[in-house]
Amino acid sequence: MFLTKLLIVGGAFYFIWNQLAHNEQLDWQKFLDLLDRKKSFWGILFLLSFSFFNRYFEILKWQNLAQVIERISIGKATEQVLSALTASIFTPNGIGEYGAKTLYFKKKEAKKVIFLNLICNGIQMILTIVFGTLGLLYFNYKFPIVSTKNILLLFGLLALVCGLLFGLKKITIKGYSLALLFEKINEIPRQIHQKNIVLAICRYLIFSHQYYFLFLAFDVELPYFLLMAAITSVYFLASSLPTFQFLDFAVKGSVAVYFFGLLGVNEWIVVFISTLMWFLNVVLPVLLGSYYVFNFKSKWKS
Repeated sequence: MFLTKLLIVGGAFYFIWNQLAHNEQLDWQKFLDLLDRKKSFWGILFLLSFSFFNRYFEILKWQNLAQVIERISIGKATEQVLSALTASIFTPNGIGEYGAKTLYFKKKEAKKVIFLNLICNGIQMILTIVFGTLGLLYFNYKFPIVSTKNILLLFGLLALVCGLLFGLKKITIKGYSLALLFEKINEIPRQIHQKNIVLAICRYLIFSHQYYFLFLAFDVELPYFLLMAAITSVYFLASSLPTFQFLDFAVKGSVAVYFFGLLGVNEWIVVFISTLMWFLNVVLPVLLGSYYVFNFKSKWKS
């Protein structure tokens, strides 16, 4: 068990160090020069507060949903969220998070934990799609990339797919169907769903505006709505691509370079901000989560 914990934490630290030390796109000297010019204790504290609240609202989301199984304290929810994040850093799309959280509950509750985690992440993904779509439409209006005809065609196809899924919701595959999924979702009390949605919206606004304020810190002066449209578009498109947590900044960075390049933002600034967002919102929580991984005791019986 100790060896497994050591491999998880050691692997996480190695991937983080490797990405920061060997990324040729990161011009550390430019960053240090900018930091020297703009050094401000309150400015740094302000940006760090976004990282704190980003993860805090995720913890509140999980505490809220976990009460379907058992009530857990904010401290216990923190332990489960941060340790799961650490364990999932080198798994595709953070899928290891699902398995890690099950270990904090009785084995018979494993499927329910996975389902609740799916609800927890699902609402965040839905918001990313909604805000991202609005952002893409506004960005495309300002910088036409896709023709109106193709946009209407895309929405038509999306409506057709949704219609087909709704029509086929009762079709069962290996005991599972969309109708059963909706039934399970409806079994969760409405107030828990409502709180989950509110917390997810708060979290989305926090990390998207942290991105926004980082651009301001790097002297990028663009209209608010245009900059936010680019940010929400980047999050939407980057989230649609399969990736690993430790490569998250590289994926978002590559998508962001294209969008912000159209706005005339220097490439090194875009790459650095994407890396800083990854460092503040993934690396720092993983460092804290490592403590919980080492002190973890599974509820599963041998």
